[in-house]
Amino acid sequence: MPYIIAGLGNPGEEYTNTRHNTGRFIADIIHDEFGKGDFEFNKKINALIADGKIGTERVTFIKPETFMNNSGKAIAQLVKSVKAAGKLVVIYDDFNLPLGRIRISYNRSSGGHNGLESIIKAIKTEGFVRIRIGVAPENAQGNAKTPHGDEKIEKFILGKLKDEELKELKKVGKRVSDAVEVLVRESREKAMSIFNAG
Repeated sequence: MPYIIAGLGNPGEEYTNTRHNTGRFIADIIHDEFGKGDFEFNKKINALIADGKIGTERVTFIKPETFMNNSGKAIAQLVKSVKAAGKLVVIYDDFNLPLGRIRISYNRSSGGHNGLESIIKAIKTEGFVRIRIGVAPENAQGNAKTPHGDEKIEKFILGKLKDEELKELKKVGKRVSDAVEVLVRESREKAMSIFNAG
């Protein structure tokens, strides 16, 4: 049973490099390091899929081609049991975290993230790893400058990342890649203790 690395976002050129597609952006960086072939569209699953290997463990990368709010439909095609969910790692944007920060957690609620909510409903468990990637600007106290109100939030997360933000996300991608390697080779607890610091 392979590990499933899922990068969440929206399909289509117009969503490339938007904050809401950060999960897909980071999944590409991890795939560059551990993937064994290019992403290919799988019509049955309605997702871009690629294989890979971390140490001795097989890995399947998935980028759902459903929109964010229906991510669970594609992921449920690969994760068909609670046991399989234990090897699922979902990567997605979080506008409550400053850009450059990552948070790894396991068996938690969706926190109001529609993509995550869709996955929990589709696979009928919260028992999987999620890696939240900060996309918000930082205020003077080092916290996220979070937009308020549905319209402002939507405009922010669907907004394009600036060049310097993309540069920062590439560095974040390398850290997430290292975290996933520790998670797969050793344990999720070790990955959390190392990469949730700071």
